[in-house]
Amino acid sequence: MKNIITSPFIKKFCNLIDNMYRLGWDERNGGNVSYILSEDEINGYLIADQMIRTIKLNCKVPALAGKILLVTGTGKYFKNIKEDPEVNTGIIKINPDGNTAGLLWGLRDGSDPTSELPTHIMAHATRLQIDANHRVVIHTHATNLVAMTFVHSLDEKAFTKTLWKMNTECIIVFPDGVGILPWMVCGTAEIGRQTALKLQTSRLVLWSMHGVFCAGHTLDEAFGLIETAEKAAEIYFKISRFTDRKEISDEQLKLLTTAFAVKAKTDYLD
Repeated sequence: MKNIITSPFIKKFCNLIDNMYRLGWDERNGGNVSYILSEDEINGYLIADQMIRTIKLNCKVPALAGKILLVTGTGKYFKNIKEDPEVNTGIIKINPDGNTAGLLWGLRDGSDPTSELPTHIMAHATRLQIDANHRVVIHTHATNLVAMTFVHSLDEKAFTKTLWKMNTECIIVFPDGVGILPWMVCGTAEIGRQTALKLQTSRLVLWSMHGVFCAGHTLDEAFGLIETAEKAAEIYFKISRFTDRKEISDEQLKLLTTAFAVKAKTDYLD
């Protein structure tokens, strides 16, 4: 077997996490990531049926039976993941019951996957129903987006349009807008269910006064979506103290959707 630490998927996963930590989005153990792997990807690195131990998922999603996920561990500091992925991350395979998973690799110290695993599992199941190419879920504490939830209306249309109007690229990158949840206790099945509902119509969901949940095809795409929205939120704060300020108009947003052939969220452009 080849050394899994040198595999492309472990390297990309660790680089993503290290980058988010560098940006200040994932203080301490604040944040979690999961990435669906194919059996072809792990071939030569792992045997998909050789399980180390069983892990309870604390949710039941039979639709994901057989799926293999690379996940961050619970309580793991993001700054340490690149240095020692075998302790701080793990690869699990969802069992046929949809309620448990087998650990294939990692979490060497006996720890469990992220406490937000139920939300990740429900998010993956929801997005796969909509998009067969879906593979990635990221939860992070993108600073300016979180800050906006303290001072901006939490109306999803108003919040989305504010972000769209801060940067020409926003409506191109996330024409499906942002979903927003009120403050909720994290790590619960309920926040997982509510997040999954929002992910039916938006790939980016804000947890008010807490963080961001994002879905995507690849690690780069999901990160780029958050990065784009976060830049818009940063611009929002940089210009907020000026009384004489401009913004991209609805008409200009419509021109962008036509030019780049994207379909903006229904009724968001008046």
